[in-house]
Amino acid sequence: MDPLTSWQPNRTARRGLGPIERISRSAATGEGIKNLILTEGLRPGDPLPSEQELIDALGVSRSSVREAIRHLQALDIVTVKQGSGTFVGSMSMVPLVEALAFRAEMTAGADRSTLLEVVQVRKFLDQGTAGLVCGALEGTDQDELARVVDAMVAKAEAGEMFTDLDLVFHDGLLAQAGNEVVRQLVNSLWRVHQIVLPKLSPATITSRLTETARSHGSMLTAAYAGDIGAYVAAVNDHYRPIIEILQNT
Repeated sequence: MDPLTSWQPNRTARRGLGPIERISRSAATGEGIKNLILTEGLRPGDPLPSEQELIDALGVSRSSVREAIRHLQALDIVTVKQGSGTFVGSMSMVPLVEALAFRAEMTAGADRSTLLEVVQVRKFLDQGTAGLVCGALEGTDQDELARVVDAMVAKAEAGEMFTDLDLVFHDGLLAQAGNEVVRQLVNSLWRVHQIVLPKLSPATITSRLTETARSHGSMLTAAYAGDIGAYVAAVNDHYRPIIEILQNT
């Protein structure tokens, strides 16, 4: 079956509820394009068929194809290069970051509930990867990560933020853990965190900086020892200050 035409609108009717609304042409077109990417094994950067080829294969209008492409582009599934064509996108988590960041900013002046939830998810992911991180780092010397920790502590003691160093540290740990999906999720959530963090009172944040910075060193020490329990405890120490700030403001 042609991968571009393998989708079929759902015409199943539930008894007593009437027919289910037929899927829109643009949505069906988008599903056909995604199916093409999967069945052909296309990778980020690979070219897609031309607009006319998609029109002919799917039997839809030019407007349906263009609307589907715009939707997929917004999701970073495809990318359009003027004069060159349409290509498979990087499929990053940029749309997720933007949506979560905007939602968090909407609540930043109120109860900060979304930012708190983002921080809690980051904590759960760091705890969940404790075994992977400890297994990868046990018995090793991570000189670069150790220098990052020292730099964070120095900045914290000077009352300075260390946001970029924080990302370098967490990404460095997860790069060795071997789970790229978790790594991308953590990086995406970190970016949401840092977009919204400036909305909080600087004095409130800086009062707990040193405590947070030193917890990174505890995480690294526990990972060297392969001590999962100590690593989880250090993760708790890492997130305790920001969670308490968000719960009490």
